[in-house]
Amino acid sequence: MGTATLKKGKEKILQSKHPWIFSGAIDKIDDVKQNGETVIIKSFDGAELALGAVSVHSQIAVRVWSFNSDEKIDKIFFENRIKTAIALREKIIDQNSTNVYRLINSENDLLPGLIVDVYNKYLVCQFLSAGAVFWKKEIVGILSELLKPKCIFERSDSESLVKEKLEKNVGVLLGEEPPKLIEVKENNLKFFVNIKSGHKTGFYIDQRDNRKLLREFVKDKSVLNCFCYTGGFSLYAKSAEASHLTNIDSSSEALTLITKNFELNNYSIDNVENIEGDVFKLLRKFRDENRKFDVIILDPPKFAESVSQVTKAARGYKDINLLAMKLLNRGGFLFTFSCSGHISQELFRKIVDDAAIDSGRIVKIIRQLTQSSDHPVLSSFPEGLYLKGFICEIY
Repeated sequence: MGTATLKKGKEKILQSKHPWIFSGAIDKIDDVKQNGETVIIKSFDGAELALGAVSVHSQIAVRVWSFNSDEKIDKIFFENRIKTAIALREKIIDQNSTNVYRLINSENDLLPGLIVDVYNKYLVCQFLSAGAVFWKKEIVGILSELLKPKCIFERSDSESLVKEKLEKNVGVLLGEEPPKLIEVKENNLKFFVNIKSGHKTGFYIDQRDNRKLLREFVKDKSVLNCFCYTGGFSLYAKSAEASHLTNIDSSSEALTLITKNFELNNYSIDNVENIEGDVFKLLRKFRDENRKFDVIILDPPKFAESVSQVTKAARGYKDINLLAMKLLNRGGFLFTFSCSGHISQELFRKIVDDAAIDSGRIVKIIRQLTQSSDHPVLSSFPEGLYLKGFICEIY
C-alpha cells in the first residue's frame, strides 16, 4: 500500500476529523500506482494515522476513508458504510409518501466523492473523486445487491470533475435504460423527472422540506416562483390553494414539464402563468409595471463556482433580493436561497440585510432554512452545509 506522509505538525489536521487533506499539507507520496487507490496517511515521524484515497491531480491530495489506520478498505467496508446511509434514510424518510431522496451524501455519509439519489425504482450516482471512481464497480455491485433497482444510472457530469482531471461519464451502469421521464412521489405529490439530462441528478431533492414549508404561507395568495425549473415549489403552492402562480425560468423545456406535472396531479393550470426569460430582466419589468405579489420564491442556480466569483455572485444575489422586496405586497413573504458553497451563511445574511436597507422596506427574517434532512452535514465537515435560505416578512 502506498503512503502519504504529512509535513511536520500537520497531523493536527486529522485531529479535527476533517476528511480532506490538501496538497500543501503533504510532504511526500510514495508507492502509488493508480490514481484513487488507498494510501496510509502517516505523520512526519512515521506514525500511521488514517487511510484515504489519493488524488494525484487535485488540490485535495487525499480524501480520508477512515481515521482508523487498522481498518481494511475493501468491499465489506463500503457495504457497511452504504448500509449505514440506508438505515438513516429509513428513519427520516416516509417512503409511503416519498420515493425520491438522497441516499448517500458524499463526505457527510463518510463516503467522499460519492452521491447516490433514489428516484422511485431508479438510482442515480455521481462519482466525483478519484477514490469514488476507483471503487465504482464494487459500489455499483453493493447498491444492486442491497436495493435491487431497475437501473443504476451515472450522472458524473459535474464541472468539479475538471478540477480533479477525471472523465465525465453519463449512462447506464446496471439494468435497463431509463425512460426519458420517470414518475416520482414527494410528500404525496407526483413529479416527472428527467434523470438523464435534468439539473443536478434530475430534481432539486434538497428543497423537499422547504417546499413543504411553503404550504403554510400561500393559501389564497399570489405567488411568483423565480428560477422555477420544473415547478417544485409551484406544485406545493397549488396544493395549498394559492390563488395565482407565476413561474419564470430560462428553459422552455422546464416550463413544459411544469404543465405536465400539474396534469399528473390533476391540478388545473387556470391562474398559472409560465414565462420563459431572464429573471433579472423580468423582475425589473414587473417593478416598472408596479406589479405586486404576496409570496416570492428566489431559488437561483449556483452563482459562485469558485472563490474568485464570490464578489460578482454577491452582487447578483443582492440585485434579485432587492427587486423581490420591492415587488412584494405589504405583509408579503420572501423565500430566498443560495446554493453556492462559496457563499457562507454569514455572507448571505449580509447580502439580504443590505438589500433590505436599499429597498426601503421593513424586512423581518422569521426563519432560517437549509437543505432537507436526507442531506446531512457531518459535524467535522462544515462544507457540507451548502444550501442557505431565509423566510422574510416584508412591510
